[in-house]
Amino acid sequence: MSIAEPSASPEPPQTAADLLLRSTRVVTPEGTRPATVAVAQGRITAVLAHDAVPPPGARVRDFGDDALLPGLVDTHVHVNDPGRTEWEGFRTATRAAAAGGVTTLVDMPLNSLPPTTTVPHLRTKQAVARGAVHVDVGFWGGVVPGNLGGLRPLHDAGVFGFKCFLSPSGVEEFPELDEAQLVAAMTETGGFGGMLIVHAEDPRQLADAARHAGPGYPDFLRSRPAASEDTAIRTVVETARALDARVHILHLSSAGALPLIAAARRAGIRLTVETCPHYLTLSAEDVPDGASAFKCCPPIREADNRELLWAALADGILDCVVSDHSPCTADLKTPDFATAWGGISSLQLGLPAVWTEARRRGHTLDDVVRWMSERPAGLVGLTRKGAIAPGRDADFAVLAPEATFTVDPTALQHRNPITAYAGRTLRGVVTSAWLRGTCVYARSGGTASAVGAPGAPGTAGPFFAPPTGRLLARESFAAPEGRHRPERPRLPEQEHVGQVPVPGRQHVPEQEQ
Repeated sequence: MSIAEPSASPEPPQTAADLLLRSTRVVTPEGTRPATVAVAQGRITAVLAHDAVPPPGARVRDFGDDALLPGLVDTHVHVNDPGRTEWEGFRTATRAAAAGGVTTLVDMPLNSLPPTTTVPHLRTKQAVARGAVHVDVGFWGGVVPGNLGGLRPLHDAGVFGFKCFLSPSGVEEFPELDEAQLVAAMTETGGFGGMLIVHAEDPRQLADAARHAGPGYPDFLRSRPAASEDTAIRTVVETARALDARVHILHLSSAGALPLIAAARRAGIRLTVETCPHYLTLSAEDVPDGASAFKCCPPIREADNRELLWAALADGILDCVVSDHSPCTADLKTPDFATAWGGISSLQLGLPAVWTEARRRGHTLDDVVRWMSERPAGLVGLTRKGAIAPGRDADFAVLAPEATFTVDPTALQHRNPITAYAGRTLRGVVTSAWLRGTCVYARSGGTASAVGAPGAPGTAGPFFAPPTGRLLARESFAAPEGRHRPERPRLPEQEHVGQVPVPGRQHVPEQEQ
């Protein structure tokens, strides 16, 4: 990509543009720099010098020192719509996404009724979402016992991959897979080039763990041991090795699995792994008694474990950071960790939460964009998302990186005002979000007016444009053959990945996300 150099007498850019977005800090694939981004018909047409002269008729929006980022891509969101809309819904989830700088999300197949396990169920969900979304939305399919024959039709209908559980999901309509079913599912998805995404906790380890009712977080943490993740991930890795299948590990919590993951990649296994903001920013030592807003599965672990996850991100062992936004109503977050619903609501807060802690560890906005936009887009083959570069969709998040705010749950846009971040001071304020060159969110009516949002009110409250998000299908953004194997930095030598049999199916009555 060429970048125009500043000159003493800049000439109007020789490129199509109806909008120019300007900042002293534009995060591009080549690094952060002063630049002007040219947009025409919803696409980026050029990245120009900061002082580029606008072509005739083009609007100019200058963000000053606020950073211009590509819109974030969140591939792990539970919207719960239809069926459990008292928990969340497409309108509220996508408003929260826009307010958090997320311009594309991919909805998980469970917690909605019906789950996305058949093409008719997918069509039901799409019908509910159509016309209601403020950002672009895609869909995962689900693998449950008995729907193996429906996976290829779902793939052909445009889902981005298929989620399964190796332990109980917490909702009866989405059962886990046993040993034979995991192998069959991976064989099936591998046969048509699909991706299996896995909630990896070993049911035998969970069944053997001590389980105590009550408000104490240490007791809950012992009931979800790190060994359950490590064992299940080894199972997935060895099955993928045997079948040469593409697999993705969801919401990695246990740093104990990192050597195994690194070894698997050196062995050429087609494996990607995500973690989540709460595993990078919170720690078990800081969870108060009865504070089940912090409960998720797998759980938030100790501070030492958290630091190993940060190191793995820096080394490229972990691919991306996505929210696992999994809301519920307040009554389900009981003070008893054994019975409270497991899930953390963070769709609107992921960017500032990660930036706050990344900055403390010497990371840059370039790193955060790689983890939260570029790599999630690459995971699902969204080739027009994830970067500020010519030809990409003009999706942006505008961030005031030095500004701070204290999290007030009542000010969040998701349906239920519950969050583990309540009362925390975070750094990085999303001032506006843009979808295909249109401002879809501004932090205040005054901000909206300043950036030229159509019909923006001059009020102090947040501005949201009418829903203009699109429903995405895999075929529309399919990566070329081989693109699903992202380039990675060379990893240090690790021990060989051992051979471990897939554990049998056992029931553990615990909510998981």
